[in-house]
Amino acid sequence: MSEAITDSPQRRRYEIRVDGEVAGFVKYRRGPDQIEFVHTEIGDRFEGQGLGSKLVAFALGDAREHGLGVLPSCPFVKGYIQRHREYEDLVPEDRRPTFGL
Repeated sequence: MSEAITDSPQRRRYEIRVDGEVAGFVKYRRGPDQIEFVHTEIGDRFEGQGLGSKLVAFALGDAREHGLGVLPSCPFVKGYIQRHREYEDLVPEDRRPTFGL
């Protein structure tokens, strides 16, 4: 099983592919200095394999690499950040209470 994660800017989402098939995605709205993650979805056949966590970790790492602030409007992304506090600094400090961080 081969996995690949890519940014698909024309679709405004990061996608995770398993053996070439889109297994899931995290949709976003991107501005010049921030990115808002709005929805994460993993296909039924691919649930329970940790793909959502891999996808979100990749997306957050990409945001860090590009110096973007993160708005985790998606409950899955917010929950991931709550469990992995090393990403909390990506959320602007004044916005953290809005997301329970």
